Amino acid sequence: MKTVTGYRFQRKLVQVEDAQQAILHYVRLQETEEVALAESFGRRLAMTVTADHPVPHFRRSGVDGYALRAADSIGSGPDRPIKLTVTEWIPCGTMPSLPIGQGQAARIMTGAVVPEGADSVIMMEMTEVSTDREVGIRKQMAEGDNITPIGQEIEPGEVLLRPGRIIRSGEAAVLATFGFDTVRVFRKPRVAIFSTGSELLEVGLPLEPGKIRNSNSYMLAAQVKEAGGEPVIMNVLPDDPAEVERSLLEALEQVDLMITTGGVSVGDKDVLVDVFERWDGQLLFNKIAMRPGSPTSVGYWRGKLLFALSGNPGASFVGFELLVRPYLKGILGNAERLHEETKGYLQAAYSKGSAYPRYVRGTMMLQEGQVCVEPAGKDKSSIMRSIKDTDCLIYIPSGGRGADREDLVRILLLN
Repeated sequence: MKTVTGYRFQRKLVQVEDAQQAILHYVRLQETEEVALAESFGRRLAMTVTADHPVPHFRRSGVDGYALRAADSIGSGPDRPIKLTVTEWIPCGTMPSLPIGQGQAARIMTGAVVPEGADSVIMMEMTEVSTDREVGIRKQMAEGDNITPIGQEIEPGEVLLRPGRIIRSGEAAVLATFGFDTVRVFRKPRVAIFSTGSELLEVGLPLEPGKIRNSNSYMLAAQVKEAGGEPVIMNVLPDDPAEVERSLLEALEQVDLMITTGGVSVGDKDVLVDVFERWDGQLLFNKIAMRPGSPTSVGYWRGKLLFALSGNPGASFVGFELLVRPYLKGILGNAERLHEETKGYLQAAYSKGSAYPRYVRGTMMLQEGQVCVEPAGKDKSSIMRSIKDTDCLIYIPSGGRGADREDLVRILLLN
């Protein structure tokens, strides 16, 4: 059945925040799967990791040197070495065989187990070695010097990682430390990406008059992959609503969500408009109070979301960041779904006023301890080049004035 009448010209305007909440209402966690630790990097964790032992689980030497009793070093100095008897050599990975008694020391390596009786470790540089069985101590030590006690880094029972966290180098180190050779992660959502328009060429084809190469699909595929999804680049959709509907329904069976780019405005060839007027899905909204990309539309179709983004590359990029990425974060278990924000000082006046708030592709920098930001290039939705230098979105409020240089502005962090 048709859910929208006169979609092309009768659109209900929603604010960006309301559009985001409408989308997040449909968040359902992805299924999980077990993968090898070495294959988990970049994936989102689907389990809670709790310490089942202390780290370190033995008293650990922080330096190469000698383990001793601090009391035996009292009165020592650079010109007053105190002689101690060396009992043994303790390399990493071995257990001491003897306790340290009065007047004794043990040669020890960084990371090795500190023997019983020793309460400090002196660095090699602070000693003088006369024989294999005797060492001179040239610095007075205090109890605990250069020894990492049991559990100093991690106590048993500490929650270390929670579901939704991306597994990077630090997370991998934690998982390995606690014996996880396999890891439960959220399955990567498969995302079908369709571009529309008879003017589009596949990227490997030579240019033709009036044609352009299909860059949007590959830009969106990179964004999907960065967000933890598995992009599936589909064939360019024709200007035929029935064929478009058939292609989308066919893809819908194979993926978790779909993105289209182009065909959502009011032109005669904006084919997604026709699809929304004939489909049996639910249209969540069909216009957003934002620049670029105000015609962006999102629908719920047979249990899955369809994001219909603008065909202009700048608008498509911004639409993904504001709408698709939060949804992907949600289904991959991330509790923080919207972009982190900060504030910074605008370094170039932005004089383009608008009835809607603008999300300007920007570049951040630190200048004399202050966060500063400027447009990444010419801010037109049709311009693709500036996307490569974009690391944030600059929020410019609605109104005729725009923003002046040195205005304090909201910044949405993309990386």
